[in-house]
Amino acid sequence: MLSLQPVGGSPSQKMAWNVFRFCTGLKAVGSIMVLVVLAVVGVSYYAVVITNYGPDVGKGGSGTLTALVVLVLFHGLLGMLLWCYFAVVFTDPGGVPQSWRPSATEEDLEVPSSLPLTQTSSSPLDSGAKIPTMAQSARARFCRKCCQFKPPRCHHCSVCGRCILKMDHHCVWVVNCVGACNYKFFLLFLLYTLLETSLVTGSLLPQFIAFFGDVEETALPGSLVATFLGFVLNMAFALSVLGFLIMHISLVAGNTTTIEAYEKKASTRWHYDLGWKRNFEQVFGTRKLYWILPLYAEEDLRKMTALHGLDYPVRPDLDQEF
Repeated sequence: MLSLQPVGGSPSQKMAWNVFRFCTGLKAVGSIMVLVVLAVVGVSYYAVVITNYGPDVGKGGSGTLTALVVLVLFHGLLGMLLWCYFAVVFTDPGGVPQSWRPSATEEDLEVPSSLPLTQTSSSPLDSGAKIPTMAQSARARFCRKCCQFKPPRCHHCSVCGRCILKMDHHCVWVVNCVGACNYKFFLLFLLYTLLETSLVTGSLLPQFIAFFGDVEETALPGSLVATFLGFVLNMAFALSVLGFLIMHISLVAGNTTTIEAYEKKASTRWHYDLGWKRNFEQVFGTRKLYWILPLYAEEDLRKMTALHGLDYPVRPDLDQEF
């Protein structure tokens, strides 16, 4: 049986919650992380294009063809990586509209006595709305910090200071929350990062091996350093992103988020699991052409409510339990 948590709480609860106030400082850290990402891209570009494969284009022979293939793949993947990255950074993950209200009937709603009498002007209480109890309506939840109703699968982000629709996590690398409206872009960013870093690692491997052997006298120290750093950094990113991408693939297959994966019990049947195909479409849409792009088809945006983060279909066999 679920119940709405009281606003006041015990002194110990208040003290435990205050521990997370340091999360607001992650915004400044995130801005630095954007520069770190761009710095890694710059080092990789210098190592692959300027130092190693760019000069081979005009030499002729088999080396020219290899250099052209590497450079075309490198620039193509880099363009997609940056497109997806900045799409995650600048796309709002999804906020709760002020006018949003749960679909429960008025008889299912009541004002808990534990709520304070004073609310901000944006509070639903000012308009005469009643706060639903979780016991009566599992979908009707109320955020004590934002003073507004919370749609299903919505969580409050302590870093952003607001409720995020279908929040997965707050990512310092993108200085943004990952939620309903940019989760696809985040997954594509991981995918293209894995492909790009794997390409750079493989293309720089011969030069990295030669780094510990006989080095040509004509090689500049800056080129050697860029090659070494480019290989090490890209290999590290490729390995770390691979594990992260595998985890998110499993989450998409089960139609769950990182937060929900920690909250739900292993034995609990998940209400939103509609099968891997429909689960995939709720994130990437139904148009195959758009699956590899940080975009959605207008038809999907118009027909699929899940892409907007406010309403999600539930398994028919578990609808009554939900």
